[in-house]
Amino acid sequence: MKTRRQFIFYTIPAALTLGHTASATAQASHVDENSAAAIALGYKNDASKVDTKKYPVYAAGKNCGSCTLFQGKAGDAWAACGALGGKQVNAKGWCLAWAKKA
Repeated sequence: MKTRRQFIFYTIPAALTLGHTASATAQASHVDENSAAAIALGYKNDASKVDTKKYPVYAAGKNCGSCTLFQGKAGDAWAACGALGGKQVNAKGWCLAWAKKA
């Protein structure tokens, strides 16, 4: 490095990139079925355990993995959910916010 300006020019962007990468790869925690948000949405980690009398809108095949709000790729077991504050939900789960993926 020839000058302080060149040093700053090269190190600051690299440090910012490393910090951004570390926070992006940090995994969100799994949603707790007993949390207030999960209870409000009727979230269950296993859709087969949804109380169909309490939630008549539920139907077999409706699960987090097939929902628009599921932010994972096809085949991911857990991924962040837009309805539950970015917490990770089980692809086999379900909640009232379910909306069919386009």
